Amino acid sequence: MSRHLTVTHATEYRYAEPVTFGRHRMMFRPRDSHSLRLLDTSLSILPQPQRVHWVYDVFGNSVAFAEFGDVASDTLRFVSEISIYHYESPQPTDLLLEAATRYPFLYDPEEFDELAPVTQVHGMDPNGRLAAWAQDIVAASDGHTLSILVDMMSAIRGNFEYRRRPAPGTQEPAQTLALGTGTCRDFAWLMIEALRTLGFAARFVSGYIYNPHREPHLGGGATHAWIQVYLPGCGWIEMDPTNGIFGNRDLIRIAVARNHRQALPLSGTYTGRCDAYLGMSVTVAIRDLGLQRPQDALEWAD
Repeated sequence: MSRHLTVTHATEYRYAEPVTFGRHRMMFRPRDSHSLRLLDTSLSILPQPQRVHWVYDVFGNSVAFAEFGDVASDTLRFVSEISIYHYESPQPTDLLLEAATRYPFLYDPEEFDELAPVTQVHGMDPNGRLAAWAQDIVAASDGHTLSILVDMMSAIRGNFEYRRRPAPGTQEPAQTLALGTGTCRDFAWLMIEALRTLGFAARFVSGYIYNPHREPHLGGGATHAWIQVYLPGCGWIEMDPTNGIFGNRDLIRIAVARNHRQALPLSGTYTGRCDAYLGMSVTVAIRDLGLQRPQDALEWAD
């Protein structure tokens, strides 16, 4: 079964006076997969850009660029709408190779060339605190691979306080450990970098979280972030440390990347006085159109 969802993502920038706009980069459009089918999409931008062009980035994500020329305005508004079928996919943990059931394990040499960049820690780890935190979780899990993942996710979910932060940017893991608070993107980056200290291949995911009445989630009403971990035999599995979700339940994936900076939903520049910028607002509304039978959802036959 699948669920038919529509997502409306609106972003508005406000300025004290008219300014001109440089190139803006957008990541709003998901890719078709066995867990998500894109049915329809639209993009509205005001003021209207001179040109919008689409490319695939190095990770295969669909990226749009808007070029505005000399147009000037005191507001800039983007509205993305997508209609999708979302398939809740159980984690294929029963496919985990025997050799990888206990930590440490080795990735297949045929795959490691592609995985190597996402096994490397990208930030600073002052005093080795992040590595020590990860090793404590390994010790408590008795070395079972799946237990390490679940225990780390549970530790973030249970021991850190979620705080929405509208300002751009992502905390370094050491800062999140010190503060004990963060946003979904902070928690995702903490778990990714902690897993990398252990040699796991992990990458950043940006998208949306559907917030059903039956089970409210943190991070709804805005963009959301979580992680993927690569396990031998299982492939990429999804985990949301903010909400303790193991799998893709209620998670609408838009983009994957090596780090959080490469998965920004929207970025760009303007030309004008520095103090002209007044702020921005972001809203995400997800509408549930109901469960679909396989024949209605056009599920893949293969």
